[in-house]
Amino acid sequence: MRMRNPLQDDRGVTAVEFALLAPVFVLMIMGFFDLAHRTYATAILQGALQKAGRDSTLETGTSKANDIDDAVKAQVKKVVGANATYTSARLAYADFSAVGDPEPYTDKAPLNGRYDVGECYQDVNGNAKWDADLGKAGQGGAQDVVLYRMTVSYTRVFPMAKILGWSTNQSITASTVLRNQPYGDQAATPSTLICT
Repeated sequence: MRMRNPLQDDRGVTAVEFALLAPVFVLMIMGFFDLAHRTYATAILQGALQKAGRDSTLETGTSKANDIDDAVKAQVKKVVGANATYTSARLAYADFSAVGDPEPYTDKAPLNGRYDVGECYQDVNGNAKWDADLGKAGQGGAQDVVLYRMTVSYTRVFPMAKILGWSTNQSITASTVLRNQPYGDQAATPSTLICT
């Protein structure tokens, strides 16, 4: 019997190639599923938040804020599990154009285009300090515009994050901006000029 030249023997090459490539493919597939799960959870959160936002705009929305938040959590819990943590916030504005705007201030010399301690500002939200977002905490009143945001933190479903040394926690955020129903006259937005 003749011995084969070891350099020409290609038996077992497929098994070796599979052993080298399989872990990479498995990680890629788990990463794809992790991304798909995050996208699905974000879509569920956004949809639930949209409905909750519409429910919040009613006159009874202020008194039912906790129930409305709980309804969102119940929807998202089905996708991310029971151990998730939820953080929600509502900020009220006089109109849509004010959403996310800072409280107005007077830029003093040297002019730098940002608020510095000691510059005069309009305290729109009534908390006696300058804020980068002039929204007032809460649901607001009739005809106010409300930014409703929720962040959900949960443990990843797929273990590839741990294998790669990433955080095992995942966070998703969704928000919606809606105007409260005209169940009354919109309250005036008083502001106080503060110079410190």
